[in-house]
Amino acid sequence: MRAILTTIGKDQVGIIAGVSNFLAENKINILDVSQTIMDGYFTMMMMVEIRNENLDFVALTQQLDELGKKLGVEIKIRRAEIYHAMHQL
Repeated sequence: MRAILTTIGKDQVGIIAGVSNFLAENKINILDVSQTIMDGYFTMMMMVEIRNENLDFVALTQQLDELGKKLGVEIKIRRAEIYHAMHQL
């Protein structure tokens, strides 16, 4: 399954490392990434691939929310199908 992960917050050291390490620990592959700093705010969008079919997506969402709190950013993950469906309308 593919998903879109977004990270937004005030720029600081360790955001990319924190998110990337979490993904690696959970065997989630980063397929594409785009990041920038806009007026002091860090923004990153990733296309990721979750190969573990038994992964609890709700639990993953909660874990990323907690990670975001630790890093001082907002992290959201959504299934890629949602974006695909939105563009089909």
